[in-house]
Amino acid sequence: MSTSAATTAPPSGSTVRLRRLARFARPNRLYFVLAIVIGIISGLAVVAFRMTIDLLDRDLLGVNHDPLRTVLVPALVGLLIGVLVVRVFPGARGSGVNQTKAALYIYDGYIPLRTVIGKFITAALAVGSGQSLGPEDPSLQVGAGLASLLGRHLDLSRSRQRLLAPLGAAAGLAAAFNAPIAAVLFVIEEVIGRWSSGVIGPVVLAAVSSTVVARAFFGDHPLFQAPQFELRHVSELAAYAVLGVVGGFGSLLFVKLVGWLRPRLAHLPRRVQYYLPAAAGLIIGVIGIWYPQIMGAGYGVINNALGGAYLWPMLAVLALLKIAATALSFTSGAPGGMFAPTLFIGAMMGGAVGGVEHLLLPTLTAPVGVYALVGMGTAFAGILRCPVTSVFMVVEVSGSYAIVLPLMISNMIAYFISQRWQSTPIFDLLSQQDGVVLPSMEEQREENILHVEDAMKPAQGAGGRGIPVISAERPVREGWMRAQNAPRHFILVDGGGAWYGLTLEVLAPLVASADEERPLASVLDPRWRLPVLYPDQPLEAFLRESGDEPLLPVVHRAHGLLLGVLTLTDALAAYHHRDVERA
Repeated sequence: MSTSAATTAPPSGSTVRLRRLARFARPNRLYFVLAIVIGIISGLAVVAFRMTIDLLDRDLLGVNHDPLRTVLVPALVGLLIGVLVVRVFPGARGSGVNQTKAALYIYDGYIPLRTVIGKFITAALAVGSGQSLGPEDPSLQVGAGLASLLGRHLDLSRSRQRLLAPLGAAAGLAAAFNAPIAAVLFVIEEVIGRWSSGVIGPVVLAAVSSTVVARAFFGDHPLFQAPQFELRHVSELAAYAVLGVVGGFGSLLFVKLVGWLRPRLAHLPRRVQYYLPAAAGLIIGVIGIWYPQIMGAGYGVINNALGGAYLWPMLAVLALLKIAATALSFTSGAPGGMFAPTLFIGAMMGGAVGGVEHLLLPTLTAPVGVYALVGMGTAFAGILRCPVTSVFMVVEVSGSYAIVLPLMISNMIAYFISQRWQSTPIFDLLSQQDGVVLPSMEEQREENILHVEDAMKPAQGAGGRGIPVISAERPVREGWMRAQNAPRHFILVDGGGAWYGLTLEVLAPLVASADEERPLASVLDPRWRLPVLYPDQPLEAFLRESGDEPLLPVVHRAHGLLLGVLTLTDALAAYHHRDVERA
């Protein structure tokens, strides 16, 4: 069939039916239906992705880790990956998280099918051949790309297509990790950056649907086998605080290394880019002769560490080698994610710290595996800077809820250390190095939000200062006399608690034709009623509610009493003062 004939061929019957559904279904209902469909499709794609990685790992590296194969396979497959990502699938580079954010905020949710296919192939080759990367971030992008493809297939509007990518992202991550709650939190915390009922519902549906599909193939057991934990004395929490400090500085080491190495390799000549994944694979393969644990995602090694299979010196060496190996693989351009390596690094650091603490304090009751489990969340919080997701991620992948208290202590210490000495989170750092300005979700979380009470001015008090407030229950004559002594704008309030904003120019003709003894409220037009603000509302509520009004009253939520007034000048001055303090 010729190209022209192919492009003019009528759509299939299934396509026509889907488009009719998209056109006539209620928008919200359609969005929820699409969330389930996207979850199922993404779940199947991730299942195929994980099976492909397992197949490649078994066939390429084997089970006995022959030294020659361990060295040659990552290097030779790295050559193939270099050709694919430079010439065929340039959009497949990176972890997939920033690419999904860029699709959402820059390209209206558009992710090309070519990128999805390329990500599937190249990331499977990279992880399956032993590169120190994980499958979770690519699964996120594959799910988002399939959701984008479905949106284009249904001829959805641009705004609705933009909303589908986060659904696929949550579905892909949930299926990869068997952790729907953590997937939802990560997408909300790092990709979307906002909480709203219209977003959370479909994201949850997509994540749950994909998890059901993944569990149908792989079972519903947690990804890792958690050791038993019991906190017998509150003083033991100090040991996890120490782990938070070590994990925080270990996370800094990884982020600094990636941030330093990546731009230097990216600026090498194009002909050199072909060989970077092979060079990284060769180095990792050589290390793998003695320490094969650092190759690939390392799920089995993490389980061994949780079970106490390694002594603390071995754990410390594996943590350092994994940091170096992951930095090499990631900065070489080999597609793959940082989630699994981050958990690996954290588990090894945590186990090493736990082993040393047991030597120094034999009275500690928790096994070393518990420290490895806490360390997983600690590194996640320190490297990826998602403190809420880090807690739920560890709880879901381990099935251990008893670990939450020490996990929160260690995670927050690592998060604050990383934030203190690395001002830019790693995903923001990567986008800046690529010359792409994406919204920083951490900056949004940490931003000092101004409220109405920060900018409002008091109404007129005993000293006569401020905007005057006149009771509309007063007679017209008395109210007019008070208004004449006011500045240009003043506020009236009637017995029902309704507020009006007026000027002398508006009030004068009404008063002239009214009975002077009648209440002032009798001449007021209900259309002049002002919306009210509350002191705890965000300051931008004034811009949303004021319209053409120069000022709005700020009232007490419980008693309806006037606390002050807010003008546009006061609001802008508050924003300016905050920006000056921040600078």
